[in-house]
This record gives sequence, structure tokens and C-alpha cells, in this order.
Amino acid sequence: MYYNNDVRAKKRLGQHFLTDLDIAKRIVDSLTSDTKTIIEVGPGTGVLTQYLINLPDKDLHLIEIDEESVIYLQSHYPALGNNLHAVDFLKIELSDITKEAFALIGNFPYNISNQILFKVLDYKDSIPEVVGMFQKEVAQRIASKPGKKDYGILSVLLQAFYDIEYLFTVDATVFNPPPKVQSAVIRLRRNACKALACDEVMFKKVVKTAFNQRRKTLRNSLKSLAFSEDFRKEIIFDKRPEQLGVNEFVFLTNHLTESKD
Repeated sequence: MYYNNDVRAKKRLGQHFLTDLDIAKRIVDSLTSDTKTIIEVGPGTGVLTQYLINLPDKDLHLIEIDEESVIYLQSHYPALGNNLHAVDFLKIELSDITKEAFALIGNFPYNISNQILFKVLDYKDSIPEVVGMFQKEVAQRIASKPGKKDYGILSVLLQAFYDIEYLFTVDATVFNPPPKVQSAVIRLRRNACKALACDEVMFKKVVKTAFNQRRKTLRNSLKSLAFSEDFRKEIIFDKRPEQLGVNEFVFLTNHLTESKD
């Protein structure tokens, strides 16, 4: 087991430090990308870092907002030098760290996990792989397939560009302090889709609008969007959003011309 008393976990940052070295190594071993650069988000006390830093021929960068953790990491991993970035991951331009493709890894703070994933989408052409720890409920939602109750906005948007695998569940007892929920590790691998066969901004709008009233059929949930009356007679409008895959949302987007509002 791995314990550290030098850094206090801070509730405002959503910190729950992983204490099980076997699980830490298993997370790092889940990386399969051959990219030279790896960016770790929220390393905390370095439970993943200790394995990442020993990977051969890798350029490791850490992004950590917690000052106490930064001081700890500087003293325990001095070889990182300027590759330890004391910044907010959500605010930094990742292209300022590297112009090359990079793998992203981390025990992601649960309170900003969705925002992290939306940022991954912004950099999807630079991030071929993501391996991360999430709240189990979020992990299930991201990996969920059409027709499942967990399937939602993030499922569609991420699966448009990534193949997603639910790797394993992690019990709350291996964290300090223990979270009130179970956790899970998932892996995202960039798929072959370079660009959607539709306007991506409108695609996001259709997906979000549909799921904002997920219990309704598309005929009702997409009333605010402009489709021709003939097209609204299509059988797809009898479905609910969780029944549609990425290609069906692309199909809808290509028949959308404007918003009513």
C-alpha cells in the first residue's frame, strides 16, 4: 500500500489519493499508445508518476494545480524540471506544452471530469489515447452503448471520435480519503474518424438538445430545431435519444438547416 502524509487531500479540488500501488501500476500499464509524450493530469503525490517516469523514451509532463502537491513533486521528482506545470488543466493551452501528439493519463478529479473530457474533444487530433480514473457512474456513461440507460451526451460526443473500453472497477477503500462512490478506469483510443460527415457544431447542438429531454421522443425533444415537415415524418423521430448511435445523429444533423430560436 502507498501512503503519504506530506500532502493533504483538498475537498475543493476533488482530491482522493490512490493508495494501492498494484492498481497504480495497472493504470499505467493500460497505456498502449506509442506517442513519445505523456501528460499526466492531477498527479497529487505521484502514485502514477513513479511508474510513468520510468517508461523508456518518454517525455513526461505533469499538470498540477495544488501548490502543496507541486512542492512535493518537485522534491521527489527533480528530474522533471520544467516538465512539471503548476497550472489549471482546464485553462492551459496544451499546445503550449507540446506540438506533438500525446497520451493523456490521470486519476482525474471527479468534480471536473466532464470538463476534462470536453477538453479532450477540443484536442482530439492531438490525443490518440486517454487512460483515466473516473467516478464509476461517469465511466459507465462514457462507455455505454445506444439503448442503455447510461447512454448520454458525452457517450455520443466521445464515441464519435474514440473507441472506449471500461477496463476495471476500483473500490473506494483504496483511496485516502475514501470517496463516497466507486471508481473505474477507462481507456479511450482515437478511432479512424478524422471529421464527422456533418457540421460538428450543429451535431453537438442536436445531441445536447435531444438529451435535454431524454424521456421524450425526438419528435418532441427536437421541436426547437428546424426540420422540414416531410422529414419530421421519418420513423427516426419516433425514437428516444438513447436509441440513436453516432451515425443517426449525423443523419439528423445533415437534415437540420437552422434553429427556431
